Amino acid sequence: MKSEKEILIIDDDSKNIFALNAVLKAKKYRCVSALSARQGLQMLSDNKNIGVVLMDMMMPEMDGYEAIGQMKTNESLKDIPVIAVTAQAMTGDRDKCLKAGADGYLSKPVNVDELMKLLQQLIP
Repeated sequence: MKSEKEILIIDDDSKNIFALNAVLKAKKYRCVSALSARQGLQMLSDNKNIGVVLMDMMMPEMDGYEAIGQMKTNESLKDIPVIAVTAQAMTGDRDKCLKAGADGYLSKPVNVDELMKLLQQLIP
């Protein structure tokens, strides 16, 4: 086990969750998932064992930008690192995610080596 902390995957597409979960499990990480930002925020409040969040930025209802904003203004959630995971890979999208409070940025399809590097930096 690389870490006792879990990784929360928040994505409205179950195929993306499945793929990320499979990759992370193979690398000995423990994962939990949420199909919406609201559900993810609730899980963060309920589960104190989450060490990092992989946040899809484009979701209905509440997008990743709003969810990160809520996390960063919540005293008990503000220190949990967030990696923005998005299909938005245009010039400026990375900066937009980081300005919103993300601690890292990955474009889809996710480069597994980049993901591993970020997780090693962000999970204590």
